[in-house]
Amino acid sequence: MSTAASTQPSVAALVKQLEALGLESYRNTMRKHGAQEPIFGVKIDEMKKLMKPYKNDLAFACALFDTGIYDAQYMAGLLADGSKMTEAQLQHWVETANSHGIREYSVAWVAAESPFAMPLALAWIDSDHPDIAVAGWCTLSSYISVTDDADLDLKLLQKLLKRVQAEIHQAANRVCYCMNSFVIALGCYVPALSEAAIQAGQKIGEVVVDVGDTSCKVPFSPDYIAKVAQRGSLGKKRKTTKC
Repeated sequence: MSTAASTQPSVAALVKQLEALGLESYRNTMRKHGAQEPIFGVKIDEMKKLMKPYKNDLAFACALFDTGIYDAQYMAGLLADGSKMTEAQLQHWVETANSHGIREYSVAWVAAESPFAMPLALAWIDSDHPDIAVAGWCTLSSYISVTDDADLDLKLLQKLLKRVQAEIHQAANRVCYCMNSFVIALGCYVPALSEAAIQAGQKIGEVVVDVGDTSCKVPFSPDYIAKVAQRGSLGKKRKTTKC
C-alpha cells in the first residue's frame, strides 16, 4: 500500500543508512521494550538527521513503513503527515506495525493528526486484539494533547474516563498501561476534566503493569496531574505529539 515504485530505490538506500547506524546496545534495549525483528537499533537523534530529504513525502513514508523494520517504521511516523493519510492507510499501519511501541507512538501520532482520529480511535479501543486497542487509547491521548478544547467532545471523553475506571484492572497488560496514560492526558490537557481525571485516578488506585526487564514505572495519575498543575502547565497543548 502506498509504495510507489519511484520511491523504492530511495527507501532501500535509507534502510542501508539506518542499518549502518544501528547499535547492538540500543537494539537490546529496544528489544526489552517489545521491539521485534527486524530491528537495527538506531537512536532517534540519528534518525532525525536523515529526515530532511524525505519530509512531507507521504508515499516515501508509507513505503518505509512497509519494510516492517522497527527503526524504519518509527522514522516513518516522524516523516508522515497524518492529516493527508487515508483511513485505509492508517488501518494498514496499525495492522502491520512491528510491535506495540510502533502502535503506541508512530501509529498514534499520525492517527491523531488525521480527520479520522476519533472514529478510528473509538473503533480500535473496542478491538478484541490488545495490539489494536493500545493504538486506540494512545491515539486518544495524542489527539487531546494537540486539539483545542472547543473542538473536543467533553461528554464523550467523560464517558471514556468512566469506562477506564470500570475496566482498567481487567484490561490486557499494555492496554492497561495505555488506559492509565489516557487518564493522565485527559487530566493534563483538558482543564475542564482535570478534577474528574484526578478523582478517577484515585478510585483506580495503583495500576499494575508488567514492564518486563526495563526500568519503566507506571505513574500514579493523580500525582502526575498534580505535578503538571504545580508547574502551571495544565491545559497547555502540544504543537505535535511526535518526538
